[in-house]
Amino acid sequence: MSYIKENFLLESKTAEKLYATYAEKMPIFDYHCHLPEKQILENKPFNDIFEIWLSGDHYKWRLMRNYGVDEEYITGNKSNKEKFLAYCNTLSTAFGNPLYHWSQAELKEFFNCELEINGENAELIWDWCNEYIRLNNITPQSLIEKSNVTHLFTTNEIFDDLETFVKIAKKGYKFKVSPAFRADKIMNIEAERYNDFIALLEEKTHKITTLSGLESAIENRLLAFIGVGAKAADIALQQVYPIGARTDAEAAFVKRRNGETIGEKDAETFKGYLTYFLMKLYAKHGVATELHVGAMRNNNAVMLARLGLDTGYDSIAEENSIKNMSRLFDRLNDENALPKTVVFNLNPKMNAEIVTLLGCFQSGEAKGKMQYGPAWWFLDNKAGMEKHLQDLTATGHIGAFIGMLTDSRSFLSYPRHHYFRRILCNYLGGMMERGEITQNEKLVGKVIEDVCYNNAVNYFGMN
Repeated sequence: MSYIKENFLLESKTAEKLYATYAEKMPIFDYHCHLPEKQILENKPFNDIFEIWLSGDHYKWRLMRNYGVDEEYITGNKSNKEKFLAYCNTLSTAFGNPLYHWSQAELKEFFNCELEINGENAELIWDWCNEYIRLNNITPQSLIEKSNVTHLFTTNEIFDDLETFVKIAKKGYKFKVSPAFRADKIMNIEAERYNDFIALLEEKTHKITTLSGLESAIENRLLAFIGVGAKAADIALQQVYPIGARTDAEAAFVKRRNGETIGEKDAETFKGYLTYFLMKLYAKHGVATELHVGAMRNNNAVMLARLGLDTGYDSIAEENSIKNMSRLFDRLNDENALPKTVVFNLNPKMNAEIVTLLGCFQSGEAKGKMQYGPAWWFLDNKAGMEKHLQDLTATGHIGAFIGMLTDSRSFLSYPRHHYFRRILCNYLGGMMERGEITQNEKLVGKVIEDVCYNNAVNYFGMN
């Protein structure tokens, strides 16, 4: 039987009551994920548990590699069943890894199966889940609605087809799907396929030969995204770069458009300028910025060539760009062009530095205008979430926090929200038990409800 009980991660009666009364039944607003919108639109039934659970989920792939599983059982040519059995065997001893908890919770919530995941039970779980899928017609819609999701933001490149979102809106789902605007492929000027990406943008806009032409094309596409409901935009950087001079950014762009290779310094100058331009544009059009910093990507060149991007070969970066972040925010603020901003930090050493910096740029235009995003990616585990809450409450304001997201490509990832909610309730319940905060349960409960859902709805201006 599953080791996950009603009091899972809840260490006191107060924590149990807070979770059951205020957190458990709150809806979910997933304001950053990587779910494929075309799959949501098509809404086809899944064929087997592997297809839902392991296909495309590099969190699970990475865990299997850490256990020495051959790549044939991960992204190779082994059958779906063989890959699934290998994952179950891997998971059985992954104590402390969040997947050890998440996978067990997913099995219970979505398949009504309480078998403990291990090599011994793997065949039984495979048969159980596949029969459940067959009998219950499991589709993307059914999984999202079962999770009580009201809104989700997918992550879409600047040149993606937006007609899919128009069609989804006509489907009558109980949840809304909106794209989050992302211009990373236009920012990463050093990429081998950079001019191919510009060509895709040209197909959606106009001929682009100058920086001014690029800027107008970006704004054109942002307006198109807003037209189908976009409220947020993603920017992903290993570090924040100094704001480059526009003339230098122009020179780097023209050089690259002419097919020339540019150096690291030119690339950083361009990225620094474009980050500033994008955030200023987002402020102009009332779009929140979700700024992701601290990921060192594509470390393994052999596997990058073999499998491509986002396959589990990224890590935590060391660079400290807090001064550049300060100068970026200060210049935008001075120009009355600082948008609502959520900073996702991947290096836990920088928690307090970033929270305290964000506190320098708050304003009355929004509750928690400058947000310290939730524990993200390598940090969305028990230890990472607890440290995040400690640093946020010590130097920020928990009452303004917009809470958890999935950041996932899997339709089964929504138990991560409840994983976070249990840790949140345990954290605040512990403070109540120790007499460190008010004993007014309803007041604490209101904060929990706001963090779980209400704050995000208000922050992004959703109806």
